[in-house]
Amino acid sequence: MSRVYSDTVLPEDSGVSQDLTLGTTGDTVQVTSGASLNVNTIKDAGGNTIFTSDGSGNVSSVNAGMAGAPALITTNTFTNQASSSFTSGIDSTYKVYIFKAININPATDGAFFSFQANASGQTGFNETITTTFFSAQHSEAGTDGSISYHTAYDQGQGTAYQYLTRMTGSDADQCCAGELYLFNPSGTTYVKQFYAVFNNNYHGDYSMNVYTAGYFNITAAITQLDFKMSSGNMDGDIKMYGL
Repeated sequence: MSRVYSDTVLPEDSGVSQDLTLGTTGDTVQVTSGASLNVNTIKDAGGNTIFTSDGSGNVSSVNAGMAGAPALITTNTFTNQASSSFTSGIDSTYKVYIFKAININPATDGAFFSFQANASGQTGFNETITTTFFSAQHSEAGTDGSISYHTAYDQGQGTAYQYLTRMTGSDADQCCAGELYLFNPSGTTYVKQFYAVFNNNYHGDYSMNVYTAGYFNITAAITQLDFKMSSGNMDGDIKMYGL
């Protein structure tokens, strides 16, 4: 077997943008065990992109035929910040947008973590919303396990920020975390449905599992979301995914 040793192999035209063909139909092209083939874009024989990486380990796009796993779009990391906004990236690319809140620690003891939205061209994060809110709880002392519906925390055609947790403690080891799913925000026919599941360390040393669901009662596209505590600043991370 003949061998060619080279650090770099380029297409015939050094413009580099051309295809480089290894082997022909029926051939097997092997990468030796222990070696690696490093590329940012993988295409099929027809030139269709299967997936693209940003070169840092994040998949930036996936062929629709392979879609299924959420694609990370944006990560907001913040310290002692009043709010965390997503003002770009919510568009018709995906039908479902997932927001994962991780270790959100409030500066104010007993604050609620909440969110609101802007429709296309709007400001103020005050869209009309109708929601439900209930929680399950259990104390660190092993008592007071219960499930409750909270009429004080739901909305009926309201425009306030919607609570996603109950009162989260501000101790160094206390936080809240969870997921919010927003469905087809770019559609212009139906209202915009969402649901969220969060867990938080209640400031009185309880575990509280909170379930929130509802809809933005608008048919206009939603293009922006904002998250904040009901009082004071916060630390944490929020990741936005498309599905």
